[in-house]
Amino acid sequence: MRELQRILGKKTMEAEILKEAVEIARSRKWIAHSPLLPGTTSESSH
Repeated sequence: MRELQRILGKKTMEAEILKEAVEIARSRKWIAHSPLLPGTTSESSH
């Protein structure tokens, strides 16, 4: 159970970091439009 929580926490962190990176990139005009908007990605990609 502890291992599952650790893995789940790690995945959540990765998702948050990714979301933050996309927002920063967008604000700095690195990417004009991101297809990686929350809710539009397929969860099976990882």
